[in-house]
Amino acid sequence: MADGNITKDAVYDAVAPDDFESMLNLDRYGQRSTAFDKIIAATHDHFWDPLDKKYIDFDEPFDMENTPIVPETMIAALHTDYVKNHLSDPKDRARFINQSTLRSFSSILHGEQGALNLSASLCHVLYDQGAQEYAANQTREEARHVTAFAKYIKARWGRPVACSPTLQTLLVDIIGSPEVYKKIIGMQMLVEGLAMGAFATFFQQLNDPLGRKLMQLVMTDEAFHHKFGKIWADRTIPKLNAEEHAIIEDWAAHCFQTLLFNLVSPSEQRDLYEEFGLDPDKVLEEIAKVATDEARREDMKEATNIFRVLIKTLLNAGIITDRTRAFYGMYVDMDELKAEGDKMVGDDIAEEGIAYLKAINFKERAVGNLLAAE
Repeated sequence: MADGNITKDAVYDAVAPDDFESMLNLDRYGQRSTAFDKIIAATHDHFWDPLDKKYIDFDEPFDMENTPIVPETMIAALHTDYVKNHLSDPKDRARFINQSTLRSFSSILHGEQGALNLSASLCHVLYDQGAQEYAANQTREEARHVTAFAKYIKARWGRPVACSPTLQTLLVDIIGSPEVYKKIIGMQMLVEGLAMGAFATFFQQLNDPLGRKLMQLVMTDEAFHHKFGKIWADRTIPKLNAEEHAIIEDWAAHCFQTLLFNLVSPSEQRDLYEEFGLDPDKVLEEIAKVATDEARREDMKEATNIFRVLIKTLLNAGIITDRTRAFYGMYVDMDELKAEGDKMVGDDIAEEGIAYLKAINFKERAVGNLLAAE
């Protein structure tokens, strides 16, 4: 633990970000883990290009002025009589829903930018060639996510809003951390897990067909990114001593709590309420009345609830012990969650997306081979 990395498997060995000399070690070139080869090799199965309209066309129209992009039930403020009564005009309510949803999509965009930078930072520190190649591969995929979400936001809203202070602080902390375990738990397991839960929810709830297609395409990549963290957990968690496990468990709980209580928090949308002539303090007061722990627990019973996905990720990885089980148990039935097994909520959606991409990519390769033969 001298370097704070708590490394238990050689494939996650790391060097300092500025220690390029170690990458030139001659023995290193003759050694390469095969742990990530299947994930790397599957890249062609879920390749897509956000700039190519045969995969996704960002020119597809949607009536943002009159049509809510998500159901009203997804907007916390509209659970209150104060906001519902104030926004009695259907057009005003649609605009409020769509502007609120912009905050969520902007957070996703900023999160994807964070994932891109974090993956790039892993390229600088991971010593094993296989792990480094995987990180480089994910960097490329996160870059296309940034492009895709930026194009979607531009098509529907024009431009994103600023990253929330809470999310920005967490991303900066994870990306800048010298400890690889913090990067993997914080990003590969929790933020990526959060993304899978959010994408599954939006895939099922969005009224915009273009948005649903975008969610599914991104999920075809994210499902593999999540596996990188799972491999780390399988190779690391069983080998931890009690002190090391406590450090990792506490870091995971810290990240989870930060996301649970602050991500796209109503308190960070005061400007939105003011824009619609609402008293922000009154909105927050009314939301607090309906957002009880019991209401939150009931919401988490839904399989697509993004935070339920995070708890399941940590539980299946063996990170949660009796030390923190009660904390997570306030929001979900831990025994019920354990009984569900390893399958994650977004897996089926991603598999359908991969089948869609295989059909396109197979056709392209077949045409390419035919032209080459001629």
